[in-house]
Amino acid sequence: MNTSPLFTPGRIGTLALKNRLTVAPMTRVSASEDGVAGERMKAYYRDFARGGFGLVISEGIYIDRAWSQTYAFQAGLTSPEQAAGWRDVTDAVHKEGGQMFAQIQHAGALSQGNYFIDGTVAPSAVRPVGQQMVFYRGEGEYPVPRELNEDEIQSIINSFADAASYAVFEAGFDGVEIHGANGYLLDQFFTDYTNLRTDRWGGDIAGRLQLSLEVITTVIKRLGPDVPVGIRLSQAKVNDFLHTWAGGEEDARVVFTLLVQSGIDYLHLTEYEAWQPAFPGNSLSLVELARKYAPELTIMANGSLHDESRAVQVMEMGADFIALGRGALANHDWPARVAAGEPVREFDGAILGPVADIKDAELPA
Repeated sequence: MNTSPLFTPGRIGTLALKNRLTVAPMTRVSASEDGVAGERMKAYYRDFARGGFGLVISEGIYIDRAWSQTYAFQAGLTSPEQAAGWRDVTDAVHKEGGQMFAQIQHAGALSQGNYFIDGTVAPSAVRPVGQQMVFYRGEGEYPVPRELNEDEIQSIINSFADAASYAVFEAGFDGVEIHGANGYLLDQFFTDYTNLRTDRWGGDIAGRLQLSLEVITTVIKRLGPDVPVGIRLSQAKVNDFLHTWAGGEEDARVVFTLLVQSGIDYLHLTEYEAWQPAFPGNSLSLVELARKYAPELTIMANGSLHDESRAVQVMEMGADFIALGRGALANHDWPARVAAGEPVREFDGAILGPVADIKDAELPA
């Protein structure tokens, strides 16, 4: 029997979990064109729970029928029909003994496949760096977004709460993760070079975090104190892989202190290699910095942790939960395999091409 801390019971807020292993959110663009999750997604997510993961976090789910959709064939939580599609998925996960959180997101300037509306919006009219992602059906440069006004920002805050309500009260999710990472809208507000605003949503790093904090407050108020709510943060972005916070450890201190005060139940940190130092000239990883400045916060770590020894190392650095992306894609049964001392399969990136939808080979026979 594996005695690793990965296999000890844990808790996020009021929710008890059988182990510390989580499926990280991964965009698989396999819903219907109008955003309803179907049988393929149900089988895919159920298989992770069957394989022993205590918690499964959904792919990013769009929150409104305006500018939030990121990719074509992405699933949404904006209608009873979309909620019913997700209810089939969560029911299947629950029947296999797992729990499931909904990750809710707004694309902002990185939208490249919106079913409902043309154009993109952002904190400022700044063209995103990089190129649209081909395996999500994108092509060429990102367009220059339009700057959001105050009324639109308030509408987006409310849409996060609406989607969270659909997730928990109609779709059967056990909690909600707010997507504040990887270059999408909340991260665009958080990032210095994409947020040039001088109002209360801009300025220093504390000002740039205000929209995320307001979304957290509104979502918690809508869901009540018993539903787990977390946020995902990163330095790198899907379109700017090497980005780091300019202020180094001082920025980390400000951010993690504010997040403790926000009332979140957990913080999900994602780095390419979660054990590596977060900033040049500083030996501490982002997980260690979060533990230093937010000692009471539940921390989930993601980033190349598909090797058991690396996952345990990051838990020793301060993580409470480990989220697997590539490792979970290659091994829907990673917890069961590792617990039994069996080898795990290597990730094959070909499974994400030519489009990153769910392939037949990933589904149970």
